[in-house]
Amino acid sequence: MPEAVLGTVAPSSGVMPSAPTCEVRDLGRCGYREAWDIQLDLVRRRKLGTACDQLLFVEHPPTITMGRNADAANILAAPGRLRQLGFSVEETDRGGDVTYHGPGQVVAYPILDLKQWRRDVGAYLRALEEVIMAVLLDFGIQSRRVEGLTGVWVADAKIAALGVHLSRWITSHGLALNVSTDLDHFKWIVPCGLTKPVTSMEQVLGKAPSRQAVIESMSARFGEVFGRTIVGIPGGDWSREKD
Repeated sequence: MPEAVLGTVAPSSGVMPSAPTCEVRDLGRCGYREAWDIQLDLVRRRKLGTACDQLLFVEHPPTITMGRNADAANILAAPGRLRQLGFSVEETDRGGDVTYHGPGQVVAYPILDLKQWRRDVGAYLRALEEVIMAVLLDFGIQSRRVEGLTGVWVADAKIAALGVHLSRWITSHGLALNVSTDLDHFKWIVPCGLTKPVTSMEQVLGKAPSRQAVIESMSARFGEVFGRTIVGIPGGDWSREKD
């Protein structure tokens, strides 16, 4: 396993010290709208040059999100039933269809300036998939892409979903990796509009790795794939600075 990165510069990333800095912030359990507000603030600051690249980690309460291209028919329960189950439904500006976020997922939101990497949305999505596949390999899980689809798969089951937004080449939203997610929660949607099974690291391995271990792996692999020096700071230290 890669060394811990929260609170340190990751020595195992293999990235030269001159590489651009990316700050890792673990926000812990956080509502979807609250996390989105944090993203919007950091996107604004990134555009102004008052913040460096960011990699936010979060775990959401049960939430169904609808991307810009979402088909409402892919939500399979009435709003009242979803409220009874404790689910919220959020419309969002990310790409893609309907997806689910909830406890046991590691959700990552990169706030990355692609002008300092590659101005190519397709390449960015493939790079995020590469990060996820490298993380899974760290835990002994072989995964793959499926031609024509976005996300990462173990055999025929989807283990990670992607949905991103770009504004002046600054990214927001990102990826969700099922670690110990309650897979029964996916039965209330058609995930990403695909009638295919979903899986989790826990289901594949028989035992879930810790959230911290997955975050440490993903931080290091993100730094390697995107050529960033990873610096970890406490999640609570993010602040809405006045510019």
